[in-house]
Amino acid sequence: MQTTAVLLKGPKDLCLDSLDITPPTEGDLVIRVNHSGISTGTEKLFWSGDMPPFPGMGYPLVPGYEATGEVVEAAPGSGFKAGDNVFVPGANCYEGAFGLFGGASRLLVSKAERVSRIDAGLQAEGALLALAATARHAMAGAGKSVPDLIVGHGVLGRLLARLTIAAGAPAPTVWEIDPTRRTGATGYEVIDPATDTRRDYTSVYDASGSVAVLADLIGRIAKGGEIVLAGFYTDPISFAFPSAFMKEARFRIAAEWNADDLIATRALVESGTLNLGGLITHTAQSSDAPQAYTTAFSDPACLKMMLNWKDAR
Repeated sequence: MQTTAVLLKGPKDLCLDSLDITPPTEGDLVIRVNHSGISTGTEKLFWSGDMPPFPGMGYPLVPGYEATGEVVEAAPGSGFKAGDNVFVPGANCYEGAFGLFGGASRLLVSKAERVSRIDAGLQAEGALLALAATARHAMAGAGKSVPDLIVGHGVLGRLLARLTIAAGAPAPTVWEIDPTRRTGATGYEVIDPATDTRRDYTSVYDASGSVAVLADLIGRIAKGGEIVLAGFYTDPISFAFPSAFMKEARFRIAAEWNADDLIATRALVESGTLNLGGLITHTAQSSDAPQAYTTAFSDPACLKMMLNWKDAR
């Protein structure tokens, strides 16, 4: 089989190409992708060449770990059938290209256990399940607290705020330095951090990926407060020990979602408890992928760019 896919040949060298796909084997699904999202976190780092060494990385690379589509072929006993609408977090099925992500493709092959059936009505918003599950993973579980301060009002920051409210917790404060991103909040306040005088936050979630903000956050927590690093950081993280010592600060790193997070998040979305609306700000045809990736990574007004693959081969 062959497919049209986005191919990142090297830093800022991105195109559409035709790639051979590894034939499906036992337990595999063949999926026709309808929509794939562009990540402005990890994918941007691969695009710019700033990603530090990471297992499974290399060029050429098929990006994309946020994809929705339709099953066109299902292995017996997989639990799926042709016509099922699914979310798939990428695939590693390409000849001659790394599939560390692998979701930005019209056709892909994936193990059934990596795929989740979703409501067809979600359409492109179904691709946001990966980020929503990432936000849920940061917050849910033993010993974790919901945020009372969130840094950054991008898609991840908005999802953290929505999940906090969905949990019945008090509405968090959200910091955002870009005035154009302070809109779109429902049930919580988004402010310029320069106007915030509070110094007793107990649970701060950074969704900005900025190392520079860390020193300020240490000064904003109450004694024994926690700072959760929920972004992805390329620069070494350091801080002045005395200020953290005086606060008895705690630090936690939130990694990617797991299967339980995805199941729980899907249930929240399908029940209407978590709304994914208003997060996709830009869409483009897959044929316009090179420009779409540039826009996603350079336009501050672009929260989430979604590629439409329905007309691709």
